[in-house]
Amino acid sequence: MAIYVRCQHCKSDTSVNSAYFLKGVCKKCGEPFPKYEKLYIIRVTHNGKTVTKTIGNSLKAARELEAKIKSELVSGDYYDRRQAARENIKYKDYITNKYMPYAKSNKKSYDREEVNLRLWILPVIGDKPIKNISPFDIEKIKKKMAEANKAPRTIQYVIAIIRHTINKAVDWGIYTGINPATRVKKPKINNKRTRFLTPNEAQDLLSELQKHSIQTYEMALLSLHTGMRAGEIFNLKFGDIDFANGIIHIRDPKSGEDRVAYLTEEISDMLSSKQGEPNEYVFKDENGNRIERISKTFFRVVDKLGLNKGITDDKDKVVFHTLRHTFASWLAMKGTPIYTIKELMGHKTLAMTERYSHLSPNTQRDAISNISDMLRGNSNVVTAKFDKG
Repeated sequence: MAIYVRCQHCKSDTSVNSAYFLKGVCKKCGEPFPKYEKLYIIRVTHNGKTVTKTIGNSLKAARELEAKIKSELVSGDYYDRRQAARENIKYKDYITNKYMPYAKSNKKSYDREEVNLRLWILPVIGDKPIKNISPFDIEKIKKKMAEANKAPRTIQYVIAIIRHTINKAVDWGIYTGINPATRVKKPKINNKRTRFLTPNEAQDLLSELQKHSIQTYEMALLSLHTGMRAGEIFNLKFGDIDFANGIIHIRDPKSGEDRVAYLTEEISDMLSSKQGEPNEYVFKDENGNRIERISKTFFRVVDKLGLNKGITDDKDKVVFHTLRHTFASWLAMKGTPIYTIKELMGHKTLAMTERYSHLSPNTQRDAISNISDMLRGNSNVVTAKFDKG
């Protein structure tokens, strides 16, 4: 707890318990305080919460107010009208006026968040004050999305948006309660893709893409040879390609850690046929800007080839990401160590790469057979003979 008197000249505060106050002068500038019309600043902190109030002229009144605030903070009865006003703001007004301007400047996922807020979140909780949003409200959003056959991963993402927006409200002093999204159970998801292309399917896909769109063909070829994600290909600039060392620098990927991809002969030939400034995108849209999504040509070709014919489970359908999955699957089938695949894929953890381990079914058996080979090749090792029966 503390009470200060504010200097009318330099606007600094001097504690009423200091020698300067007893002398009647400002601690910073030395100017005398007025005999009357003093402005007292009261600051009370309890359990990390600080309350600041101002009161005019009477030190006695300031001390009484200080004691009252402290008592109410300790008992939990303190009512902050300004904080109450902040928490009474409707969620949609907070999103429009505060969160979205922040997200537009700071988040790559701005467009995706804006769509999900508009379609799923705001229609349910937009008119509610932030303080009145409950876990039940978020459950209603989950139910509505499930009824619309939205994937569990998409529902999870929407819950994460709500959680993040309310966390920012806490950071900005707009909300002081418990985040209701933390009390909502996330739907279980299993969106690990198991489908990968055979060499013949991959060749047919590339050949057909080449007939319809050279750029889509080249992006598909790049993903198949390097395991690069679509977003990483969209972000690729000429300055990221190092022909001398045969590598591509992948900047700011999904995992958050830069990595390199290695140029195969086909990819080196394809990229070297292009020219551009170091800061220029290798692949651009029709207006010369960064590509935002895979061309519909890719999906039309997949349909034409019948690669998804009779498949109802989305995670088993061929999409552009299937090319990255195929890259890793082929490496595993060729006996590439799982840790090497992890590094090439840019996975954060080995657990993310272990889905490919089943594609090397003989690896463990071959490893055990090496023990026998070692014993047979070492004449100093005594082997036991067992009688039958």
